[in-house]
This record gives sequence, structure tokens and C-alpha cells, in this order.
Amino acid sequence: MGKREAAVNRKTGETDIQAKLNLDGEGIYNINTGVGFFDHMLNLMTKHGLLDLALEAKGDLEVDSHHTIEDVGIVLGQCLNEALGDKKGIKRYGTSFVPMDEVLASVSIDVSGRPFIVCDFNFTVDRIGEMDTEMVEEFLRAFTFNAGITLHARVLYGKNNHHMIEAVFKALGRALREAVDIDSRIKGVMSTKGSI
Repeated sequence: MGKREAAVNRKTGETDIQAKLNLDGEGIYNINTGVGFFDHMLNLMTKHGLLDLALEAKGDLEVDSHHTIEDVGIVLGQCLNEALGDKKGIKRYGTSFVPMDEVLASVSIDVSGRPFIVCDFNFTVDRIGEMDTEMVEEFLRAFTFNAGITLHARVLYGKNNHHMIEAVFKALGRALREAVDIDSRIKGVMSTKGSI
């Protein structure tokens, strides 16, 4: 099996992003988006997913964080899709339930080739640090559609919004780790159609 890595650069009138992703990493991260809380969440996703991620993003933060966070989702989705290659031998599905103090969150992933997303969480504050809480779903949507995966993310219960979002990102990392893991018993791709 070759290295499952990808590097993607994206430059627009709103953002300039460089990312390198290794699916078979150790949870090493070097992330700077200019949005501190978002960096913290990506660090958690990377660490708990045992991914290696180097990411540098410069965006029009004088406007707000929307373009930066959405475009990081686009780039990370493209990295995942490219790093997976032909998807042979991967488990395809991943589910994780993560508790964070009073919060319980879950993320389920299908590396299906069919982008679809369902989010079920109700945050009670508009912003944490410099990140609007509505950007959690925007990031996940951009990531999902560019990765070509199905993703269901849910906060089952909880009160603290920081804990809610942290549990979602940790669960995302762990679900990704499971879904992209190689199983030597799988011949070809995990599909009766013969392709994903």
C-alpha cells in the first residue's frame, strides 16, 4: 500500500489555503487559519483521528470567518478524496460517540461517493471566540460535498456550546479514522457494485 497523502492549494479572491493531509498519521498537526477556536477544533479532529495535517489559511477575516472556514472545508474534503485514491480495502463506514462532560455527540460517515449531510444540533450562543456557531454546519457541508461522503452529525444532549462543538469535532476525527482504516479481508472496495 502506498502513502495515503494529498496536498491541495486553493486561492480565491477571499482565501489562500495550503493543506497537506496524511491518513496514516500519528495525530500531528500544524494548523493556522487565523480563527483560534476553529484551529482548536481542527487540532482535536486531527489528534483523535490519528491524521497528520499541515494547514495554513489566510482569509478575509476583516469581513468575518465565513469564507475562511468554508474554504478550509472545501480543501480538506478534496484532500481526503484524493488521499483515499481508489478506496480499495477501506472499511468505508465509521461511527463515533464522544462524551464531553455533560455533552454526548455522534458522527457517522459513509465513504460512499454520494455527498449527503444531516446535522442535528441546536447551539444556544451565536459565537465562540471569533467563530460563529452556524459555521460548524457550513464547514461540515463543504467538507462532506468535496470529500464525496455521507455524514450525519448530532449532539444528543448537553448545555455548554464549547463542549458540544468539541465533541462533534472529536467524533468526526474518530469516525474518519474508522472509515478510512484498511481491512486486509476486504478485496477491492466495500460495495456489491464494485465501485464507490
